[in-house]
Amino acid sequence: MTRWTLGVSLGASLVATLATVHPHGVAAQSSIVIATGGEATVPVPTLMEGPHASIANTDVADQLFLRLAELGPTLITAGDRAFVPRLARSWTRRDSVTLAFDLDPRATWHDGVPVTAKDVVFTFTRARDPAIAPQLAGLLRRISAVRAEGDRRVVFQYTQPYAEQLYDAVFHTAPLPSHLLAGIPPLALAGAPFVQAPVGSGPYRWVRRVSGQYVELAANERFFLGVPAIRRVLFRLAADPDARLNMVLGGEADAMDNIPSPRSNVARVAARSDLRVVPVPTSTVGFLLFNQRDPRDRDRPHPILSERDVRRAIGLALDRRRMVRATLGNAAQVPYGPTSPILWIRHGAPPPLGANVHEARRLLAARGWKDHDGDGVLDRVGRPLALTLSTTNSSAIRQQLALQIQEQLRQVGIRVQFERFDFPVYNERRTAGRFDIDFASTAQDPSPTGLGQGWSCEGSTNVARYCDPVVDSLLEVAGQATDAAPEAWRAVLRRIEAGAPAVFMYGLNYLFVVHRRFTNVRIRPESSWLALREWTVAEPAPRGTAGY
Repeated sequence: MTRWTLGVSLGASLVATLATVHPHGVAAQSSIVIATGGEATVPVPTLMEGPHASIANTDVADQLFLRLAELGPTLITAGDRAFVPRLARSWTRRDSVTLAFDLDPRATWHDGVPVTAKDVVFTFTRARDPAIAPQLAGLLRRISAVRAEGDRRVVFQYTQPYAEQLYDAVFHTAPLPSHLLAGIPPLALAGAPFVQAPVGSGPYRWVRRVSGQYVELAANERFFLGVPAIRRVLFRLAADPDARLNMVLGGEADAMDNIPSPRSNVARVAARSDLRVVPVPTSTVGFLLFNQRDPRDRDRPHPILSERDVRRAIGLALDRRRMVRATLGNAAQVPYGPTSPILWIRHGAPPPLGANVHEARRLLAARGWKDHDGDGVLDRVGRPLALTLSTTNSSAIRQQLALQIQEQLRQVGIRVQFERFDFPVYNERRTAGRFDIDFASTAQDPSPTGLGQGWSCEGSTNVARYCDPVVDSLLEVAGQATDAAPEAWRAVLRRIEAGAPAVFMYGLNYLFVVHRRFTNVRIRPESSWLALREWTVAEPAPRGTAGY
């Protein structure tokens, strides 16, 4: 990945593009440059899995492709009422296992072809195929059939009654254009030209991607819900978070998704009359993920971290509240279990455990970990208690916390080597299970059913190979409930905490930065820039005229 630093000469194409956007003129007024830490390489529904399951891909895909419906402002995922129509103008329930959606006849693809029920059926055929989209197929496993009734009606059939039927139909994927893709072999789509120039139904259409630099989108002049006031969108890449902030402060970008630490950076932004700070509860939870398998031989248990008491001891040795407060202030809280600020089951859950260094030492000693040679590092049968801690260099938060974690664990005799990687390398190593402790950050689904992706035995993002059949059973019970079932979901959290597959470090509230020329600014917790189409642009202040 090309890493941006201020003062480095920009590529000629980017200079030419930015010259038409900044710093003055009509183009600048109706355009936005968003500084982002990741590159959207595959922003296509049903392909954003594994190494392509990135926020960068989702952010761009949400501008290009429209869902059947979207979550309403309450973010409630159960029932049929708390959703906003999009490609579907309405839906009706035929019985406890059947939903019918009527498509808006005004909806078209970017090439002008109408969106039809055939497109929805085509997309869900792909999404429900484990050979094509194993993660999606798992999420949609309770959809038994999707069929068209004419051009404008599509019917979803479910295997059983449960509370999130509508959510499953509309949230996990957006429809794709079957008239462009049906002739491509299903497994060949990832390498097709379509991926490099996607055609969607959303408020923005694809213009181009300059690898390592930016993605450019333009307003969809045919968008049936109203042409966006922001006519042009650039997602400009800068892996380093400080570089992204400096781009905004220097007028090279209009917005970014989070002000990096230290907290004095918030004051730098707040002092600017042309910028606003927008606090947003996020779907982000950061955690130290313990690899249950040996990174050098995935068929063997991890020689250290396969023991639950060792994992528990690491968590107890860390003063999470102090670290999070020092690094993030009021912008984050230590969660109980894998719960982000927007996940409703966190309310009413027990408080997270505090640090207990004495108990951590006791647990380690009971498992035979003692400093036999006096070098300050615990050892057992000649093996030092030494681990690597891996993260991406695009996250200032995780980098700062990692250094504190390293020091606190050193004090109980655990040697930690801190490794940082550019995001593509980090993601490849993580997906392959080549780590001891992974300092991860994930954007959760608004629904607690999404917990199964990372914490069930066969979860699609369970790269650490954590497996507790009791957790799987509790997830099934909670997921099959026909109401919200808060206590059933909290039982899931309690069991995960007891198994210590991770140390849950923070649930994050982001502080976005947005230029004040944009009005009606609304940032969605489940997808940051999803509402960009609804933003408006303030009229430029009239220039004064020369005179006496």
